[in-house]
Amino acid sequence: MNGAGNAFAIFDARGRKFAPDSERIRAIASEMKADQVMSIEHDRDVDAFLRIWNASGEEVDACGNGTRAVAHLLLEENGNGNVRIRTNADILKGQKAGESLVTIDMGSPLMGWADIPLSEKMDVRGVDVRIGPMDNPYLSRPAVVSMGNPHAVFFVDDVDAYNIPQIGPLVEWHPTFPEGVNVGFAQVIDRGTIRLRVWERGAGLTKACGTGACAALVCAARAGKTERTAKLILDGGELTIEWRERDDHVLMTGPVELEMSFEV
Repeated sequence: MNGAGNAFAIFDARGRKFAPDSERIRAIASEMKADQVMSIEHDRDVDAFLRIWNASGEEVDACGNGTRAVAHLLLEENGNGNVRIRTNADILKGQKAGESLVTIDMGSPLMGWADIPLSEKMDVRGVDVRIGPMDNPYLSRPAVVSMGNPHAVFFVDDVDAYNIPQIGPLVEWHPTFPEGVNVGFAQVIDRGTIRLRVWERGAGLTKACGTGACAALVCAARAGKTERTAKLILDGGELTIEWRERDDHVLMTGPVELEMSFEV
């Protein structure tokens, strides 16, 4: 499946054992050209548990677009318009938003320095990370937030002016981020539109990143650069992100597409 171009290999592991090691995950991701590998598993309290691995083989706690894709499958199964999916990060609620459109309630963003986590206490609105000469860096002080996984967001004038495959790895495992970080490059077009590209931790430059889109909107709105609802334009498509004021929850709405389905 894909969500706004973010590609997933999804296994239905309800009623069967699916326990791949990291080498097998890397092989599946390579064969299926997937950014993430996921398994849908039984959960007695909600509709399903979703296990998530990055293409590099490590298990991770959250993937917004992947959760939307799985929510679409479960919504097609149950026909009642709402699902609840447990991830290692949280229980996420999904609902139909139109033809092949799904909204996921991603919960509240985490903004404490230890929530990201950072290596030491810093102002999360602009952490001390610099790329380029120390006295004249061409990128510096990204805003950070956790959406169940860590994100650093650089606000830039033109996302296409940066060599993201070169810069991304420098930030992904910067000492400031002991667990690594997803790296967003966000260009604010107007108060309702953001152009975004994301270097994903363990996956590289992807066509879309749902939690990255949520993080970019939260960081932009927190800095007064946008309203609390905006359209995020990614390489693979568009997402609408709303940071709801009444309960602090972030809602992500976007398309999903089933590319192929088969028995294994």
